[in-house]
Amino acid sequence: MDFYTLVRPEHLNHYNYLFGGVLLQWIDEFAYIAAIRQFPAARFVTRAMDKVSFHKSVNNGALLRFQVTRERLGTTSVSYRVQVWGRDFQEIQENEVFETVVTMVSVDPDGKKTPLPQDCVTE
Repeated sequence: MDFYTLVRPEHLNHYNYLFGGVLLQWIDEFAYIAAIRQFPAARFVTRAMDKVSFHKSVNNGALLRFQVTRERLGTTSVSYRVQVWGRDFQEIQENEVFETVVTMVSVDPDGKKTPLPQDCVTE
């Protein structure tokens, strides 16, 4: 599934590029949304984010596309590959900005790992 956001001035660092922490927040949020869409009855927390490496800087006004695809399904966790593509204002071509794999783990109300509810999986 794809998510989109627009980079605005409040997202920029002191060099006028997208602040890395803001990008990581969006990635975490969109992986979480993908998980709860596929497992609506589950509770999720972020377990891990694989290698974090920024490929290209992002300018104010860029349109970002977050492509989220399920990478792995376990007993208590699900992992999503998140690829981020950026397109500068009034440009046509997208460029890859970032890629990682986010692992979400299913937890019970006490925060302990619990099996994913297989009977409510949506695709």
